[in-house]
Amino acid sequence: MKRYKVVLACVLASAVLFGCGKKEEPKEPEVKEEEPVQEEEPEEIVEAEVPDKEQIPDGMVKSYLTGEYVSEAIGTRRPVAVMLNNIKKAVPQAGIANAGVVYEAPVEGGITRLMGIFEDYDNLTKIGSVRSCRDYYIYYALEFDAIYAHYGQAAYALPYLDLENVNNLSGLSGYGSQVYYRTKDRKAPHNAYTSFEGLQKGIEINGYTQEYSSDYTGHYQFAKVGETVSLENASPAAYVRLHYKVNDPWFEYHQDDGLYYRFQYGEPQIDELTGEQLAYKNILIEYSPWEYYPDGSYLNVDTLSGGSGKYITNGQAIDVTWTKNGNEWGPTRYYDASGNEITLNTGKTWVCIVQDTEAANVEINDGTGTEQPAPSEVDENLDAE
Repeated sequence: MKRYKVVLACVLASAVLFGCGKKEEPKEPEVKEEEPVQEEEPEEIVEAEVPDKEQIPDGMVKSYLTGEYVSEAIGTRRPVAVMLNNIKKAVPQAGIANAGVVYEAPVEGGITRLMGIFEDYDNLTKIGSVRSCRDYYIYYALEFDAIYAHYGQAAYALPYLDLENVNNLSGLSGYGSQVYYRTKDRKAPHNAYTSFEGLQKGIEINGYTQEYSSDYTGHYQFAKVGETVSLENASPAAYVRLHYKVNDPWFEYHQDDGLYYRFQYGEPQIDELTGEQLAYKNILIEYSPWEYYPDGSYLNVDTLSGGSGKYITNGQAIDVTWTKNGNEWGPTRYYDASGNEITLNTGKTWVCIVQDTEAANVEINDGTGTEQPAPSEVDENLDAE
């Protein structure tokens, strides 16, 4: 905005002096012409140029999860992070396509468990099936200031669930039956589900706020809507295979829509409610230090020390480093080889937590000549607590 400074000049009139003495014929008073006073031109003050800000439509905000425009009611409400069963007997999951971010990490026995971060779930009557908590997922949930939903937990997770800053909804609590319900199409423990109504009920019972913390500024740095991030010094990434031991998932890039389509157990992974294959704009891989807890079964995945990883989008991949920047409960930040925080393309993101000892097994290539994994013959009874 231009501001103007106007300086007003004051004009002083000259006084006419009259003499006295012998009376003479009156003379015409001498008129002295005044020089016109020139007003100063307004001084134009130009402020420093402000970078072009993204013009967000009225009534909308930029989603913390996807970078897309969402209604204020959705975008300013804390999300829920729901633990999702991922053994073969429990797929397909219901409602997972609505999650803006999905985490996948190994648990006992080589299986993986998923956690969906949901902000847009108002119309969902079925989300799940819901399974138990592992301590490292609590850290991932709080990176988004999310309310954490789970059905049971490993013993090592109990001290974390009791922390004051952890807002959780447990299926084993006294109010659990008001948040979760069981279906008859699957056997327990693979038939526990929740819904928007159930989650809201649990939030109200516990008195949890649904407003973001005043110091929360978001997890990811997103490109402007309609703009595309091009990665420098990137390698081809049309095919991404994680080599988790049991479900052996992979992603295939479709150039026509710029999305990565998800497969596991030798077939497309779909959402039970839509019948459509899961697809994502971004893939993040974190190679994480880990060890076993003293029992020799449960994994203790290190979410704090940082490490290397990959950012994959638009058929390209770059190396990244991930770090918590000393903030135990804050968001993980990802940096490129030049030390700059990466910018994600707008859209949904799948985060793969890979044990750092398995990093060499991850395949990322252009997809040429790649043999697709055969349909899985996994023991359907293989499970974790």
